Amino acid sequence: MASQTFSPAQLGSLQLQNHLAMAPMTRCRALGNVPNTLMAEYYAQRASAGLLITEGTSPSPNGLGYARMPGLFNAEHVAGWKLSTDAVHAKGGHIFVQIMHSGRIGHALNLPEGAEAVGPSAVAAAGQMWTDQQQMQDHPTPRALTTEEVRSTIQEFVQSAKLAIEAGFDGVELHGANGYLLEQFLNPTSNQRTDEYGGSVQNRARFVLETAKAVVEAIGAERTGIRLSPWGTASDMAHYPEIDETYAYLAEELQKLNLVYLHLVDHSSMGAPAVPAETVATIRQKFTNTLILAGGYNTVEEVEGALESGRANLVAIGRPFVSNPDLVARLKQGTELAPYDPNTFYAPGPEGFHQGYTDYPALAETEAATK
Repeated sequence: MASQTFSPAQLGSLQLQNHLAMAPMTRCRALGNVPNTLMAEYYAQRASAGLLITEGTSPSPNGLGYARMPGLFNAEHVAGWKLSTDAVHAKGGHIFVQIMHSGRIGHALNLPEGAEAVGPSAVAAAGQMWTDQQQMQDHPTPRALTTEEVRSTIQEFVQSAKLAIEAGFDGVELHGANGYLLEQFLNPTSNQRTDEYGGSVQNRARFVLETAKAVVEAIGAERTGIRLSPWGTASDMAHYPEIDETYAYLAEELQKLNLVYLHLVDHSSMGAPAVPAETVATIRQKFTNTLILAGGYNTVEEVEGALESGRANLVAIGRPFVSNPDLVARLKQGTELAPYDPNTFYAPGPEGFHQGYTDYPALAETEAATK
């Protein structure tokens, strides 16, 4: 068993330690939106994953919808993120930054002065957003981007990708999933535009594809991946008749751009409808570079099944990495996993921001403490 999971994997020009990725997870520890030493410690603790993918990181002030979300659009952000990339590389790991523009998902209280919630159309998302000042608040109605602003937003992604390489990242993952700005353009509920970025499947996919193309031209296809969540319902994404057509078209066009990977997430383990097997099969057929599957993988048997069947080239695991910094070793040894505390996923514990973040011990530390 596990003939592939723990063997080296190739991702473009990178040789990874194994076929496991740490999925991107929002952790909200970037005070003032600047990455810090605590975050570097967190990522370094988990550097035994074949590939680390960071939490969503905004390419612009308008994309900082969450409290304490990191940015990557100025020199201070570059210096802050370099702490993490240096720490991960020192342990032999590889790390991509997930570039995520929150779009209509956010609140003015979380945004820097002068920034605003924007989206493809002036359609508010249902639900609420945490703010440190006034706790839960309704999502605002975003201001619809003009056609020219859509194009300038693409350039924000490009500039952020360039800064990512400057900060030492091995590459970037464009966040086209979970109901954030890129997916907001894909979905006809949130995208009611009448210009070339709205209407048909091809028009609604244009922003995603033009962003991917521009980033590839800036930093190279071997450093550019993307995350997608077909059939997902996160952040008030409604289902629509052309879902499968949309993602089949995206997979085909993204393959033409030769992106190093496509990261496909299934949120059924968190209550969303499962992505149909035929949808995954179609994407796998049309996108022939590295396919990363994520969503509810907790055991070596599940990972190995996805790898052996050819459904995936890498498998991403999320929440178990929160409480098991040495998850790879624990899975390899068949050791019981430590439970995580959801109360500290996005907020500090009573003792501070490190609690529920960097204070989960590795197995060796746990065993030493009990002797």
